Amino acid sequence: MMIAVVTGATSGMGRECAIQLWEQFKGLDEIWAIGRRKERLEQLKDFIGIPVRTFDLDLTEEKDLERLKAALTQAGPQVKFLVNAAGFGKIGGVRELSVSDQTGMAELNCTALTAVTSMVLPFMPNNSRILQFASSAAFLPQPGFAVYAATKAYVLSYSRALNRELKDRGISVTAICPGPVKTEFFDIAQTTGEIPLYKQFVMAKPDRVVKKAIRDSVSRRELSVYGWTMKAFYLLTKLLPHRLILDVMERIEYAPKDSRWES
Repeated sequence: MMIAVVTGATSGMGRECAIQLWEQFKGLDEIWAIGRRKERLEQLKDFIGIPVRTFDLDLTEEKDLERLKAALTQAGPQVKFLVNAAGFGKIGGVRELSVSDQTGMAELNCTALTAVTSMVLPFMPNNSRILQFASSAAFLPQPGFAVYAATKAYVLSYSRALNRELKDRGISVTAICPGPVKTEFFDIAQTTGEIPLYKQFVMAKPDRVVKKAIRDSVSRRELSVYGWTMKAFYLLTKLLPHRLILDVMERIEYAPKDSRWES
């Protein structure tokens, strides 16, 4: 049985990945959709033409990780695609955010992603693909978004190293690093009027980000960056001192107040 495993499948780019993988790869027998909101996972079945096995799990909980491990062991599938899209970000200064919010980002964005990847790898045949959702926030430290940016820097570094480690098996790992994407994260923030104007100008649509991510994954690219503005930003972070970039970002009021998105 050939499957795709998608975390964060309740909304945003995880949900879009589940749909587009089914549309583009007819050899898949099932999609395994993982998320915390069971009703959202059930709704996903209406948009996918093959069986969708749903797992309402909190990937920061050891018992829920064990449930996924047991399901993999029992079914013994071939995982052609692994998509790690589960994650959340909370905007605000380190002194403003609660300890649980800050450690929660690290637990879900880093620890859970690592655990799921390690758990699924034994079930991935040669020439499979791993898509890890990082962010353009991974390219440099970001005051007002410090913990989130740090977790995504971890995802980027981990993905690049893993891509090299798995080269002998023909398994490629792509780190997806979009800029602002029109998902629930920014829908919530927009209601408070706190999203900087420049972020509104470069806001991308999730279906386009995912389409490019899948295309880059199939092409074995280790990095997927959507849009010329984010590609230019990536280049700047390579060419200019980070301190200089941060000075400019502070002047255009980079750090808005609090808002949250979850998958």
